Amino acid sequence: MYRLKQKFFQIDGPTWLVALALYGAWVLLVWFNALLPWWIIVPVGAYLVAWHFSLQHEAIHSFRGVPAWVRFAVVFPPLGLWFPYPLYRKSHTTHHRDVDLTVPGVDTESYYVRQADWAGMSPLNRRVLMFNQTMAGRLLIGPILRLWSLAGKETRRVRQGDYGHLPHWAAHLAAVGILFWFISGVCGFPWWQYCLLVAYPGLSLGLLRAFTEHRAAEDSRERTASVESNVLFGLMYLYNNLHVAHHLKPAMPWYEIPRFYRENRHELLAGNGDFVYRGYAVLARRYFLTPVFSPVHPTL
Repeated sequence: MYRLKQKFFQIDGPTWLVALALYGAWVLLVWFNALLPWWIIVPVGAYLVAWHFSLQHEAIHSFRGVPAWVRFAVVFPPLGLWFPYPLYRKSHTTHHRDVDLTVPGVDTESYYVRQADWAGMSPLNRRVLMFNQTMAGRLLIGPILRLWSLAGKETRRVRQGDYGHLPHWAAHLAAVGILFWFISGVCGFPWWQYCLLVAYPGLSLGLLRAFTEHRAAEDSRERTASVESNVLFGLMYLYNNLHVAHHLKPAMPWYEIPRFYRENRHELLAGNGDFVYRGYAVLARRYFLTPVFSPVHPTL
């Protein structure tokens, strides 16, 4: 029994169970979409898409018990539609240079802008960015802003003569086409409804995890937060809501994070300046309509 258990974890058994549960539930959701009301499709679909984002994140850092091509194949299907996995992997790897966390234009996942850029913005743009720093804004317009920024970066890259990302986009669009064929042609779930009822709210939930993951601080160790939430959110984010533990040990499998966090909580919070929240309900009460921080970087 011990050897079987050891082998189970050697091949990342818990991650395989997540993948099987996720894809199985997703197929059932789209297959039986005509029998389900929208108020079931939206939360379940959004949860599954956000869960899939977390699985992709896990494949970047861990899930090493299988060959690289298997790991890639498992997380490649674009359930969330929006971003080619290889480009996400490249961008997120850059984000993990902790010394550059929150630095605008360097940290690929920073929500800060430089003071000079802020000074040159129109009042409308400033209000939009400030609203995006509230939880309501992140959920409602966060995906739009993320996609707008992505489109701008990718088109600038092409205008500058860099075509290196185009093969990834071609493969991604082909995969989305196959996905829409299955969703609409086989399951009778209109593709535009999938975008509105599943993919968009799924991206919103994915962005909720990053709502207050990082803050500007002189000490880079104090830039990464921890949100101590329940199992429902913990599983959806594969416990990367305990983000300070993840940045300290990025290769640690998701299923080992909770125990590591419990055993080292005092040291972790002492190191990050007690940058911790007791759940997403606490964040909602404090920051649903109040900015969690100014989008203007305090020192740059």
